[in-house]
Amino acid sequence: MKYPALDNFADLLPQLDQFDCIIDARSESEFALDHLPGAINCPVLSDAERVRVGTMYKQIGAFEAKKVGAALVSKNIARHIETLWLDKPKEWRPLIYCWRGGNRSGSMALILAKIGWPSVQLDGGYKAYRAHVSAALLETPLPDFKVICGTTGSGKSRLLQVLDSIGAQVLDLEQLAAHRGSVLGNLPSKPQPSQKMFETMIWDKLRKFDPARPVFVESESKKVGQLRVPDALMNKMRQSPCVSLTLSRPNRVRLLMEDYEHFTNSPDTLNAQLDCLTQLHGRDKIDSWHALASGGQMPVLVDELLASHYDPAYLRSIDRNFIQVGKAEVVQLDDIGADDFLAAARRLHA
Repeated sequence: MKYPALDNFADLLPQLDQFDCIIDARSESEFALDHLPGAINCPVLSDAERVRVGTMYKQIGAFEAKKVGAALVSKNIARHIETLWLDKPKEWRPLIYCWRGGNRSGSMALILAKIGWPSVQLDGGYKAYRAHVSAALLETPLPDFKVICGTTGSGKSRLLQVLDSIGAQVLDLEQLAAHRGSVLGNLPSKPQPSQKMFETMIWDKLRKFDPARPVFVESESKKVGQLRVPDALMNKMRQSPCVSLTLSRPNRVRLLMEDYEHFTNSPDTLNAQLDCLTQLHGRDKIDSWHALASGGQMPVLVDELLASHYDPAYLRSIDRNFIQVGKAEVVQLDDIGADDFLAAARRLHA
């Protein structure tokens, strides 16, 4: 084969995980928004350099802009070679892409091929990849799901983590979305990814599952924080068999105190989030919850939130949205220790 090779994404997909490196030649901000799974960012033009060249193109002319752009691209590719790839053997096989498979990835692929590496350029670039992901999430047959249902604090996320650790197939949408799926579900130390990145991570997980085995997933709503679960996935989940995870309310309070420690240690942050519930519960109720948080009475507050907000909301929605919950397999947790979750996971995975 002559290199650099130019291949479309459909042909590359079966060998996507076999490349030694997937190189995203776009700028930092483009990469941060979304990128191919496992890709590293090696911009041939940074965000600032793209602005500089683009401004010259409009104000001075294409020829002058291309000269400056070519010099910048050459410097950047040289730096990447010197800092990242000088130790790579001749057999090292990179896949390179940019936005549309044009000059940015083409320049890098050509130079790497001239060195002697069997470089491959993605025809159509990220734009073609993104079109494939969008179509796949809409049209590709989905696996058989087992939906873990249960009231807030019953340990659904912990059970998914343990299932994953013992070899079960798990699609943890909250983990991918960096959000626990409720008004108090944001993770202060970890911002949510973009919608496109969320969909990329879902697609990447789905494509690796064995279709002969079930996939465990939590009974999510249509949105996890600010991110939308793809419609086809949501519809399949809502029609799937369910597992009803149960845990006593005192133990649920204990579990939530552990999982939401960042709120229990910061009542002001918690109170700001509780204000989002004012329209549902009224100012007087929110003020009483503020007083509990500010007074350090977190277990009492968590218990009240379960009784007055989370449990009624769950009961209103679960039967309506997950049609097989009425005949769900019931899994009772006696406590919230590691052994309790391991026993439940093994039972489901058997």
